[in-house]
Order: sequence, then structure tokens, then C-alpha cells
Amino acid sequence: MRFSILTLNPGFFPGALDEGMIRVARHKGLLEVAVVAIRDFTEDRYGTTDDYPYGGGAGMVMKAEPILRAHESALRDALAGTPRVLVTSPQGTPFTQAKARELALEREIVVLCGRYKGIDERVISLLQAEEISIGDYVLSGGEPAAIVILDAVARLIPGVLGDAESAEADSFSEPLLDAPVYTRPEVVQGHRVPDVLLSGDHERIRVWRRREAIRRTWRKRPDLLLGRALSQEDQKLLNEIKKEEEGR
Repeated sequence: MRFSILTLNPGFFPGALDEGMIRVARHKGLLEVAVVAIRDFTEDRYGTTDDYPYGGGAGMVMKAEPILRAHESALRDALAGTPRVLVTSPQGTPFTQAKARELALEREIVVLCGRYKGIDERVISLLQAEEISIGDYVLSGGEPAAIVILDAVARLIPGVLGDAESAEADSFSEPLLDAPVYTRPEVVQGHRVPDVLLSGDHERIRVWRRREAIRRTWRKRPDLLLGRALSQEDQKLLNEIKKEEEGR
């Protein structure tokens, strides 16, 4: 897979690209990342990439022409076909684990990092770009969002994780948070690991983990359960959890 990141701040990325799953994916040759500096594609001596908005108002707007030229440069190095174009934007659809899985199937993705008041709307139309938001808050630019998207997708590329089941068991791989996890030693400042996890009974452990995943979701993110069709086992566990919670 190849990611091309179009940005006004290329210096943001070198450290992040050499850490975590992104580094692993690049080291294995499963992911290629090209950071494209939009300012290299300006035509005036000042490297101007923004201008005042038509109609007045506060803030500056990213100019269309440098972005389009930067995108053309990325296309020249494309692996094959037309890359999927994403724009980091507070107006975008929420980025979810399901979206990460979808993107992991792509061969090439271009991520345009928004900045200032926004991007000239014609860029989004001309590139047929998809706007993506990582949350309902404002960042100074789309670079952190691009790294979030890249990291979430990189770990889902086949062959990146040593244990493919690890990704399948993550929170949000289905609409549930993950169950609590523990490791050695068995006792930390008087707090013991739940006995069931030491039992060696795989079925009991499976049911416990499922129950606790549902409990966590019910406590912390009940919205993930609303309107969801539950299996017979999950509904039974949820009913038991609700009774337990009501009895406290």
C-alpha cells in the first residue's frame, strides 16, 4: 500500500513515520509513505499557499492551485490506477474502525491535510475527495489526523501484525469495547488478577471476556449497543449485567 500525504508542514511526519506499526509496515515493505510539501508547488517567490476568503470574514483559505499541482505530482508516482483521496476536515464523516478496515483494502491513498479556515471547495470537487474527521474538536492542522488514519490503517494491512488475531480482538473491531486485560505478576498492591483468567478453562475465560466487554461498553459507550442486534448469548449477558448494575 502507498500513502501520499499532501501537507504544508512536512516536518511534522519524520518522527511519527519511524515509530509503532507505521515503522513496522514500512520496514516489512508493506507500506510506502510519501510526504509531499504543498509549498514546493507554489509559483510566487514567497511560497504563498493561502489567501483571504471571497465574501470576507476571518481566517485564510488554502489556495487550490498549489494543492492540485502537489496532487498531480503524487499521481506521477502512483502504483496503478487512481488513488483514493481523503481530506482531513471537521466537516468530514467520522473516522471509525470500520472505515479503517475499508481503507486497508485500498492499494493507494492520498491524504490532504487541511489547515487555516479550510480548503478552497473546488479542490474537493475536482479531486472527488472524501472528507474525514477524527473527532468533534479543532486542530491547528490536519497532520495529526493524517497520522491517526495512517496508523489505524497500517496495522490492518495483512502481514503487519505478527498475530493477525490481535487486530480482530481490538476494541471497535466489532461494536464493543475490549475486555480488561492483565499480565504478571498475579498481585499488584493487593489487587489480584481475576481467578477465571488463571483457571485454564478456555470456555469460562471466553464467556468472562465477552461479559466484561459488554459490561464496559454498557458503562462507557452505551450508544454502541443502541439498536444493535445482539446474539442470544450477548443479550443474555447484557440482561444479567443490567440486573447486577441495578442491584449495586
